[in-house]
Amino acid sequence: MATVSLDRVRKVYPNGHVGVDDASFDIAGGELLVLVGPSGCGKTTLLRMIAGLESISGGTLRIDDRVVNDVAPKDRDIAMVFQNYALYPHMTVAENLSFGLRLRGKQRDEIERRVRDAARLLELENRLDATPAALSGGQRQRVALGRALVREPKVFLLDEPLSNLDARLRLSMRVEIARLHRQLGTTMIYVTHDQVEAMTLGERIVVLDGGRIQQIDTPMNLYDKPANLFVAGFLGSPAMNLLRGRLQRDGQWRLDTARGALALGGLPAQSAALEPWTGREIVLGVRPEDLRPVDANQAVLTATVEVIEPVGNEVFLNLCHGAQALVSRVAPGEVPQRGSALPLGFAGDRLHFFDTASGTRIV
Repeated sequence: MATVSLDRVRKVYPNGHVGVDDASFDIAGGELLVLVGPSGCGKTTLLRMIAGLESISGGTLRIDDRVVNDVAPKDRDIAMVFQNYALYPHMTVAENLSFGLRLRGKQRDEIERRVRDAARLLELENRLDATPAALSGGQRQRVALGRALVREPKVFLLDEPLSNLDARLRLSMRVEIARLHRQLGTTMIYVTHDQVEAMTLGERIVVLDGGRIQQIDTPMNLYDKPANLFVAGFLGSPAMNLLRGRLQRDGQWRLDTARGALALGGLPAQSAALEPWTGREIVLGVRPEDLRPVDANQAVLTATVEVIEPVGNEVFLNLCHGAQALVSRVAPGEVPQRGSALPLGFAGDRLHFFDTASGTRIV
């Protein structure tokens, strides 16, 4: 189980564009770490630098205790799975799995053992004689994983391996990858733009935007305590509701917005941190599940129901509060009518507060 360490790693292109800016983090041996962010955030560039497919402009990259900045990809003992399966169409599954080992001159019995072990792990034992054209999308992706697996590398690098699959297959392959990681205990670095995929797979997640690391934490800590407005808006489906206004206190806390004052209550757990922000512009964050329909006499605000999205075990209410779009996540049952006015309250102990200017978390 290899460790991977990045110390102020940078990528600057010849035109001056900074693809990755001062990335520093450590990956423990056997950890599954996810790099997530929107398109162009630098996550794939960072993965390619770890693989040796992109040069490093600055900083230090180590695999175990070995500096590998200038080490060729083939000498880093890593294996990479790409978005496209890139299988050889004229070869069988067994031939695709063994091809890299044959190129490296491995002994026949060793090749057969590794292919057999990989096929068993990936439940491909009865498909070894099939060509890629005879396989489903999920099976092809498993072959691509198996081709990396037989290498028995120190580190697995996976670059959006599920993005070409449909929703059902993505779900089943997420489970496959998590199961595979648990069985192997190998260090894995996984790149995705899908925040649900990141939350369900990663033991820790690195959130990137504009080439810079925004936050590194466990999935639930990222969800419960986002470091800034970008992380708050990016992680969570539906996204966090964000309301801007001036924070005031007159016995109880309130947020003065363009649509009126929103009563926030006593906020005993947050008051000490919020005190210096009294009278200043802030952003209030409310997760959809914490924006709840209530009786009219308990309402903090009233919004109009615009779109109702029933998704089985929960319902998303898309709301309009003046020009402010909001989303409430509720249990199925008695759902309000589209166009109706809905009184809403906050879960006070679950509110998030951010600095309007910098976007950083206050509490």
